[in-house]
Amino acid sequence: MRYSLIVLLLLLPFFSFTQEIPAGSIQAIQKIEPTLQKDAHKIVYTNDWLERFQADSAFIRNFVKALKTPYSFYYPFDSVQNISKIYAPDSSFRIFTWQVMKDYTYYRQRGAIQMRTADGSLKLYPLFDASEFTKAPTDSIRTNNNWIGAIYYKIILTTYKDRKYYTLLGLDENNARSEKKWIEVLTFTPDGQPQFGGNYFKYSADGIKPPQPVFRFCLEYKKDAGVRMNYDPKYHAIIFSRLVSESPDEKNAYNFIPYGDYEGFRWVNGFWVYVNNPFQNIIFDKNQSDLPAPILDDKGNRKEKVLEEISKKNMEKAQQKKDSTQQQL
Repeated sequence: MRYSLIVLLLLLPFFSFTQEIPAGSIQAIQKIEPTLQKDAHKIVYTNDWLERFQADSAFIRNFVKALKTPYSFYYPFDSVQNISKIYAPDSSFRIFTWQVMKDYTYYRQRGAIQMRTADGSLKLYPLFDASEFTKAPTDSIRTNNNWIGAIYYKIILTTYKDRKYYTLLGLDENNARSEKKWIEVLTFTPDGQPQFGGNYFKYSADGIKPPQPVFRFCLEYKKDAGVRMNYDPKYHAIIFSRLVSESPDEKNAYNFIPYGDYEGFRWVNGFWVYVNNPFQNIIFDKNQSDLPAPILDDKGNRKEKVLEEISKKNMEKAQQKKDSTQQQL
């Protein structure tokens, strides 16, 4: 599955913490690590869905066992593939996330927040994906017990009035027709409990973005459409693809594809405030291959031939992904 490739990109250099772990703890974790590697591989690549879920259960049990090892916070687990592992910029916690798939219509995320503790003991908040039990995932503040699942690939630390805000960027493969990318603001209550979401987004409705008010931001779009969403420190902005419907039916998110342009959010006085042009006066090279072709002309009319070509490429990518997954299984 594609998310395994995303996770590989997350394996950037971790904090050099291993020297802070007692030798006995390292040895204890290393005894469990091969089992974790095996189960994590099965979660993604085993053919039978029941075996994938069984591997997921086994992985969770053994992972918690490993995390109970004193000072495990500093152990990177970078040999365990297909699991996202990202530290907060201030190293106060880290988040593990992954997903298990029943079939191409059913994906569920798993996760946990591990807090850094002075004595090396385990302080862990498991994340329980409640996505399937809500029709309005953007409408409320949530806890770790009713989390809206995503595989996180970025944490952005911002502050306002001496409080820290950790903004998480994540991917949800969702179903056979669409994917989602999320912007989720994580804070901690005075007693240290994780809290997901809040009134942190200022933008106007446009038919693509979720209608206000929102407590977390979501872009849903056509499967494998190549939508980009990431934080660019150069522009101090979360920058994401501008979307448009490739079909006259503009109500279904599975028709949304990149427009060929970008928009974003900047952190201003405790809010992610919408910016129409996060690049300001920057000019892109027209030959830059990783940018999608514009699908509207200068007058705002749809370029039907470009749309047809994009749709064709998306279908080819989806088929290639399916073939590749079947070969791996």
